[in-house]
Amino acid sequence: MGIKWDEFFVTGDPLIFASQIAIALTGFGIVAALTYFKKWKWLWTNWLTTVDHKKIGIMYILVGILMFFRGGVDGIMMKAQTAVPENSFLNAQHYNEVFTTHGVIMILFVAMPLLVGLMNFAVPLQIGARDVAFPQLNALSFWLTFSGAMLFNISFVIGGSPDAGWTSYFPLAGKEFSPGIGNNFYAVGLQIAGAGTLMTGINFVVTILKMRTKGMTLMRMPMFSWTTFITSIIITASFPIFTVALALMTFDRVFGTHFFTVSGGGIDMLWANLFWLWGHPEVYIVVLPAFGMLSDIISTFARKTLYGYKSMVASIVMISVLSMLVWVHHFYTMGNSPAANSIFSITTMAIAIPTGVKVFNWLFTMRKGRIKFTTPMMWSLAFVPTFVIGGVTGVMLGMAAADYQYHNTLFLVAHFHYVLIPGVVYPIFAGLYYWWPKMFGFMLNERIGKWHFWLFNIGFNLTFMPMFFLGLDGAVRRAYTYSPETGFGPLMMLSAIGSIILAAGFAALCYNIYYSARNSERNIGNDPWDARTLEWATATPVQHYNFASIPEVKGLDAFWHMKKNNEIQPLKDSEVEEIHMPSSSWIPIYMGVVFGISGFLLVFEWTIAAGVAALGIFAGMAFRSFDYNDGYHVHKDEIIETERKWRKLGKGVKSHVS
Repeated sequence: MGIKWDEFFVTGDPLIFASQIAIALTGFGIVAALTYFKKWKWLWTNWLTTVDHKKIGIMYILVGILMFFRGGVDGIMMKAQTAVPENSFLNAQHYNEVFTTHGVIMILFVAMPLLVGLMNFAVPLQIGARDVAFPQLNALSFWLTFSGAMLFNISFVIGGSPDAGWTSYFPLAGKEFSPGIGNNFYAVGLQIAGAGTLMTGINFVVTILKMRTKGMTLMRMPMFSWTTFITSIIITASFPIFTVALALMTFDRVFGTHFFTVSGGGIDMLWANLFWLWGHPEVYIVVLPAFGMLSDIISTFARKTLYGYKSMVASIVMISVLSMLVWVHHFYTMGNSPAANSIFSITTMAIAIPTGVKVFNWLFTMRKGRIKFTTPMMWSLAFVPTFVIGGVTGVMLGMAAADYQYHNTLFLVAHFHYVLIPGVVYPIFAGLYYWWPKMFGFMLNERIGKWHFWLFNIGFNLTFMPMFFLGLDGAVRRAYTYSPETGFGPLMMLSAIGSIILAAGFAALCYNIYYSARNSERNIGNDPWDARTLEWATATPVQHYNFASIPEVKGLDAFWHMKKNNEIQPLKDSEVEEIHMPSSSWIPIYMGVVFGISGFLLVFEWTIAAGVAALGIFAGMAFRSFDYNDGYHVHKDEIIETERKWRKLGKGVKSHVS
């Protein structure tokens, strides 16, 4: 496209210039620290080339937390801009770029990595497996996600950010109205990351169907494993649609085709349909695993078996089906027929029924329970009323006639955040506090956790509740400024103050991680929550082979009943056998790097160079085809020594519980 070298870096904005300096200094600091402490080999051997599902899960979580910071900064910048009328903190173009990247990062590079990270860590343990079905594919999934995230994120300092909104509607996202390369970052970066997510979905479908331990029938699986299974099916059904849409977008922008270009005979509504055929199931891709985590956590801290287990499973399946049948409600106002709007109004409101079933099951699980108000449980309790607000306002928006009034206002923005933050972020926080000791061998500080809880909850409601009233009063979304005469100023300022409190809550989480890593007790046993599922039947942190002997399951809440009925059989040294495990591999990270380089060149429309770089992808695939490394065996002596250490017993192991 003939971009000039002096246009390669984004210049002229002091905020972006400061970011460029910060990125350079951070990169230099990381390299210097790794060199000074001689950690390069450790990093390469233990993390960058690992295929261990637990370490891959932790890396996903790390990426999600980093992206949370980036997306949160974007959100605060938007709130700073709209805090007062006719503000000039951000100009219109910069504001468009900020709210575009905020939406994409929060959904695809915060919610997805955090959830997939927790799925990676916990689900194989919950079903009694030693790893996922395809360990190298799992590592490749992570590195493609990371590569796509980094490619998308560098856009604001190199080349320019996408600016057509997180939905990237055509014709606005086409070359006619967005001639720069910003939206190329959207098209290519999301394709790479989406390929990684699709691989994850396939991997977990196979893992859950084929690798459950003896006695672990589908109807004995923990609810988080069930929701992961259904989510993975939705991923395999919906992500190919988005991949095709992004490929067509790339062809339009890079190669001059006209799939979506109205002036060239294309159909702009084709993009809207393809996008939301993926986009609405994506809401349930992030919400359903969160529901599963809440189910396991509420059951643990209510000290009761989950109420209505079979109805919970049925509601998950019903939600997954309906999630593919409601996409048109996202464009009621774009000229659909009354019949089409009526049909999709019905399917949209119908999805509230299985969701309501789940809410009542959680409430009945807590009824007459001996509830322990730990930090994970507090997040679970806060989820219920705040998520219901999002659900009720969703039913309002689901009515086509009413949606004509709500659709282009801040009311919709408030609804969306009341669904995704309580419905996804709250359960993620609950899951992080819940599984943190199993990941790292120490618990996050409960006192600081309570500060995190209250600051984030107060900040969230103060940020987004005023937006319902602003929307009903006519405040439109996507507007970077407004006049004093509108009267929006006081509530906009209140919302901006709320975003600062919200950010303070996230800062409390980050401080909690730092404080707990330095000061928390390490001798916490393998089951600090007195939990119910199999992941707590292992060491803390979990040994690399997961289980010395594969457990046998006889019912729901397997570990709970093993403890209660004293059914845990002693593990004798003579019964220990060698364990086969997959070897680490450099191929996944290599593929991620090559995908990133090829994608970067394609973004700048240097197609020949991108094609040459893409040959490296095929080289990696060919090398993998001739890789005959079948893994390694963990010797009996190592297993016996490891098991003795965490069980704190002498010769022979008599108990799973410290």
